[in-house]
Amino acid sequence: MGLKRKVKPGLVISFVIVCLLLAGSAFVVTQIALGTELGRKMTAWTGKENMGIKRGLDIAGGLYVLLEAVETGEAEVDADAIERAAAVIRMRVDELGVAEPVIVTQGSKRIRIELPDIENPEEAREIIGRTARLSFIGPDAKEILTGANLVRAQAMRDPSGRDPYPFVSLEFDDEGTRKFAEATGKFLGQPIAILLDDEVISAPVVQSVITDGKARITGQFTFEEAAKLALLLRSGSLPVELRELESRLVGPTLGQETMKISIYAGAAGLAAVLLFMILFYRFAGFISGVALLFYLTLVLGALTLLPTTLTLPGIAGLILSIGMAVDANVIIFERIKDELRAGRTVRSAMEGGFRHAFRTILDSNVTTIIATVVLFALASGPVRGFAVTLFIGVICSMFTAITLTRGLMRLAYRAGLMQSGRYVGVKTA
Repeated sequence: MGLKRKVKPGLVISFVIVCLLLAGSAFVVTQIALGTELGRKMTAWTGKENMGIKRGLDIAGGLYVLLEAVETGEAEVDADAIERAAAVIRMRVDELGVAEPVIVTQGSKRIRIELPDIENPEEAREIIGRTARLSFIGPDAKEILTGANLVRAQAMRDPSGRDPYPFVSLEFDDEGTRKFAEATGKFLGQPIAILLDDEVISAPVVQSVITDGKARITGQFTFEEAAKLALLLRSGSLPVELRELESRLVGPTLGQETMKISIYAGAAGLAAVLLFMILFYRFAGFISGVALLFYLTLVLGALTLLPTTLTLPGIAGLILSIGMAVDANVIIFERIKDELRAGRTVRSAMEGGFRHAFRTILDSNVTTIIATVVLFALASGPVRGFAVTLFIGVICSMFTAITLTRGLMRLAYRAGLMQSGRYVGVKTA
């Protein structure tokens, strides 16, 4: 097994400091992610009241509404109409001040709305179901025309290239053309406000009299800003009616209680995994435990910083990933055991174990990643939350097992803390 190495106090201290920093980071990030009082104090300097993980409807409680578009008149329900309707609803929900609302199209005709932790659900339901109204208002506060007169609104670029900024092209019907020509002649050099649901979304100044019913809204737009404005303008003349298919108020009590139980279950599972690793793999098991704590730092940090929402299925995926996180370390340590039993030195057994285990770890995790991607693409709602947390967990577990655990073991070896096969539970003479 090789000659015994002398213990180097300086490197031992470095090893201890690194382990403490990794464990401390897990504690800090956990407090911030869960939104505890201590976590809020830690993030007070950021100016944000709560930097914790965003919680879904099934945890925080709130309002769930499922809408379906139905055809009105001769117009057909298409993807553009659904996007326009969703844009109007997003703008209305923003007025309610709801934190992290979920407003997504579902299928080809439906819109799913989740408003977590909302104070007045009846008001929200009334606002969501209100018919969109687009109005062009002159400086005299009188209505010039409505969204019914608007035929087309589209973000475009100047084909000549003289104007570097995109613009919004408008086209009106015959009645709108006549009214707009009168208004631009009357209010030349003055702004005409465009209101959607009584909120001003643009107020362009009339530069010339427009008689052909084709106008431009110019400004220092990015193309995304121009496209968003065009979408809102088209939303004022929705060709579809939104019918409420389902609406329910979700209470937060059950979700919060379930979340507490899940946290206790996760903590118990983590403790059991750490105990198992230490009993079977001795000092190497301790190192894997430190890496597992930092794994929690990465996962919870990612869930906090990324635009994700944690749901109860997501918590299930998170707890599942804890068990999967240590699986790679088990494969590595068993490979190292095989190398030691074959008579390799501690250093060569350690390097050989990581090298031989890498392919197996990569294959198993890539198949899981593919499954989560497919699940996310085909599923909807809370099932996607499960796929997201599991995906993040697998990526983080690969990093901690292959990179962090290896680095800690190398540092421990140089410090003289690993002098024989006993550090992974192999009996040596």
